[in-house]
Amino acid sequence: MSDQSSAAAAAGAQPLSSAPAAGSGNGHFVQVVDVVKRFGETTAVKNVNLSVGKGELFALLGSSGCGKSTLLRMLAGLETVTAGKILIDGTDLATMPPYRRPVNMMFQSYALFPHMTVEANVAFGLRQEGVKKAELTARVQDALELVQMARFAKRKPHQLSGGQQQRVALARSLVKRPKLLLLDEPMSALDKQIRQRTQIELVNILEQVGVTCIMVTHDQEEAMTMASRLAVMSEGEIVQLGTPSEVYEYPNSRFSAEFIGSTNLFEGRVVEDEPDHVFVESPELTAQLYVNHGITGPLGMPVTISVRPERVALTRKPPEGAFNWGRGVVKNIAYLGGYSLYHVQLESGKVVIASVSSIALSEIDTPTWNDEVYVRWSAAAGVVLTS
Repeated sequence: MSDQSSAAAAAGAQPLSSAPAAGSGNGHFVQVVDVVKRFGETTAVKNVNLSVGKGELFALLGSSGCGKSTLLRMLAGLETVTAGKILIDGTDLATMPPYRRPVNMMFQSYALFPHMTVEANVAFGLRQEGVKKAELTARVQDALELVQMARFAKRKPHQLSGGQQQRVALARSLVKRPKLLLLDEPMSALDKQIRQRTQIELVNILEQVGVTCIMVTHDQEEAMTMASRLAVMSEGEIVQLGTPSEVYEYPNSRFSAEFIGSTNLFEGRVVEDEPDHVFVESPELTAQLYVNHGITGPLGMPVTISVRPERVALTRKPPEGAFNWGRGVVKNIAYLGGYSLYHVQLESGKVVIASVSSIALSEIDTPTWNDEVYVRWSAAAGVVLTS
């Protein structure tokens, strides 16, 4: 899609009546029901089911080709649904063209008209609707003030920074007062410092407006910073759904554990399983692994234990107890200011990553390369993964 046509699509949604449809609940404002999308013999989206609440900021997270952008484009009406239903506020969008949907989409490229001023870009969709001049002027002014771009109203897009262009694109999307705002990789064109600041600003703006928002991103930090809930996608399917803390702290599979943040994975077999704990033997550790929750499965079942780097402590003395520790040698150190990432190679050859604060390091006489150290973690730090 060209920048011109993308801009027209972004500005051209026409809102429906704001009265809620019968039976539409707050937790089911947007409903994706058994949705499938095929391109020839390739299935890009496989029986996806999803509910998003009114006013929620929801993120679809996954690597390139996982189906997240295809799902977003189906919500916008830019792709047809092969099977299943998409409902917004109780209205089935299956046969509704993009320009009739109560949806606006902010594209990754921002898709601003280069020959128009900021003010004209924001006003474009309202002019297409035939909104009267007085109302149009007031709504455009309100939208520009909301994103703090009113003083740049007469500038052209090429006279703005990337962050400012993003704000204009957001104002153009919000001025239409959509029921659903779709964001496609909204921060990808910004450098890291601007991106981090803009994430918070964007969340504040969306909360102030109260619009329901679904965003697509491959950036884990972005999804965890901005979204109230997120869905991790892989090969056209949702593999885990929950709040950022739920998905990070309690991954339901090896894929989720590795995709969201970084983690240490220990392969082993269950040797004791009780309602309140499980013991796992792993060839990668001399000591057994002990986790303070049980699982459902037979003894001897192969499992993986996930332990996040920030849960791993570094010591110079052997830890007390017979579980959840190993001895090794420091092979690499990444200094990141307030904390450092230590790569410790255990006697088995397994490398464990520990994220250690500068204060904790100062208390153990900061280890350096090739020093012998011990890694340890609590029984609550590990999560048992059976898939």
